[in-house]
This record gives sequence, structure tokens and C-alpha cells, in this order.
Amino acid sequence: MEEEEAEFSQLQGTPTRFTFQQLEAATEQFKDKLGEGGFGSVFKGQLGEERIAVKRLDRAGQGKREFLAEVQTIGSIHHINLVRLFGFCAEKSHRLLVYEYMPKGSLDRWIYGRHENSAPPLEWRVRCKIIADIAKGLSYLHEDCMKRIAHLDVKPQNILLDDDFNAKLSDFGLCKLIDRDMSQVVTRMRGTPGYLAPEWLTSQITEKADVYSFGVVVMEIVSGRKNLDTSLSEENIHLITLLEEKVKNNHLEDLIDKSSNDMQAHEQDVIQMMKLAMWCLQIDCKGRPKMSEVVKVLEGTMDAESNIDHNFVTTNEPNFGIAGNVNSSAPPVASDVSGPR
Repeated sequence: MEEEEAEFSQLQGTPTRFTFQQLEAATEQFKDKLGEGGFGSVFKGQLGEERIAVKRLDRAGQGKREFLAEVQTIGSIHHINLVRLFGFCAEKSHRLLVYEYMPKGSLDRWIYGRHENSAPPLEWRVRCKIIADIAKGLSYLHEDCMKRIAHLDVKPQNILLDDDFNAKLSDFGLCKLIDRDMSQVVTRMRGTPGYLAPEWLTSQITEKADVYSFGVVVMEIVSGRKNLDTSLSEENIHLITLLEEKVKNNHLEDLIDKSSNDMQAHEQDVIQMMKLAMWCLQIDCKGRPKMSEVVKVLEGTMDAESNIDHNFVTTNEPNFGIAGNVNSSAPPVASDVSGPR
């Protein structure tokens, strides 16, 4: 154990390299599974005094080169609203990442998994804090860290919560590094249906794709439901289509989470938050705010743009898998379109 604690004391700075044996011991042979993340499964562990989350990547995931590049990138990024990478293991075919442990799990459990657990609906104040935390994490990735980074898979499953409901973005596995002098990066379609910005159709992707996904997540947080919910009647399946209809009929209040009296009591504030989400959901990515502007709106130092287009759903969106990359002859493969589970 002393050896492990010695390893752990070096965690300031670059990520520590662990042996597979150490991580096997720390997780008691991968006994306690926290969930499935992108590219693999996550297990609870303990190293010295520190609780950790160990992500064991599927062998089919990434090659060693990509893996080490990802580790270097995530390891060099520090922000209070990004899940901290402590270390990694790259030994034979084993690929593992060691993260800080987030006791309250992922956001999806708290906003739309409530029929499965008895947790009371989150108060408006807590939802606002979570939205602001996500915005700050993305703003840092896009504008403040050394390399401009687009996350490209922003969704509630990739937003983790600590004991005090502070939110942190996880899973930079899909992030593509964008050089500061390149305004956009062309990449194959990645991410998760429902959160994909319309420009994935033409494959001209910038960090503004994250702004769109953020808008979807904000709508999920304030309405307490999934953006695509096939258990609902046909006209209610797609939250963003519903938003388009409600804003045009001036009935945004219909979308506020009905399971929460506190949300209903803050109706006007919630509607303002929806208006910020709608600015983020502009089909034309140039019409969306930068995440630093979103943070300013949330902090009250700037107003959201009110002169916006209220069409958020491109007519050809359901076919995005078939349309694929307009600029490339090969359509994207299914795994690219669906992204990590």
C-alpha cells in the first residue's frame, strides 16, 4: 500500500502511470461497476485515502498512440468543472484511465431517471448551478485552455456530479483538438443522436457543435425529460420539435418539469433559461453564442440574444445517418454515428 500511496502523491502535474496489478487491487478485481461510459466500463476504486473511478477501455476502442495522446491532453487540462484525470495504465492490451470519483454519478440519473430512484426532483437553484458549471467547463475547453478543444459528445451521461451537486464534464475521449488558427476541423460524425448539431450533415464542425448540444441539455434539465423519448406519444417524442411548437404558440411554460413545484414556482426564470437554450440551438452555427457569452448571460452581466430564429430542427435531421458526410464519398459507419454508449 505504501508504494501505491507514494505513486498517488505524485499526482500533481502529469498523470501517473499505474500498473494493471495496482488498478486491479484498487478496484478489488473490478468488482463495483459504476456504469458504462464511452469506449468501456467504469469501476469504483480506492487508492490510499482517495476514492477513484477507473475506466477500463474496450480493446476495440483506441490504439496505443491515440490513447497516449488522449491521456496527455486530458492530463494537462485542469478546471474545476472538468473531471480530473489522475493517471492511466497502458500495459499489453490493457488501457485504463484513472479519474476522480464523482459520488452522485451522472446527471441523467437526476433529471430523467427519477422513476427508478426515489431522489426528489432537483430544485431550480441546483439546476441553475449545474447549467452554469457545464457552461464554464465548456467555455474553458473552447476558449481558455492551451489547445482549443471541442468535446463533441456533450450529454447528461457525460456530466458528473460530486456530493454537493457541482457538475463536471467527463469523457474527452471524443474531443478533437482544434488548432487555434484553424476555424474548423473536419471530422467523421461522432457523438450521440439527439445532441448532434445540424452542421454534422456537412461535416464542417467547430466548437459551436458543443453549444448546440449544450442547448439540448439545458432543455432536458429544465423539462426533466430526455430529448428523445419514444415512450411518449408521437408528437411529444422529440423535445426540440416540441420547443419549436411551444415557443411559436407562446406556451413555453408547458415544458417546465411538472414533477417539481419549485420549478413551477420559478416559471419566469425557467422561461428565461429556455430562451438562452434557444439561442444555443440556432441551426446556423454562426447564430449561436460562444460559451463564454453563455456564462455571462448566466452570471447576469449580459442579455441573451432575443432576435433569434425559432426553427431549431432541420427538416432533413432524421436522415443524418444516411446523409453522412457531404464532403466524403463514404457514408459514416454506424458506430461513428451513434458514438459511445
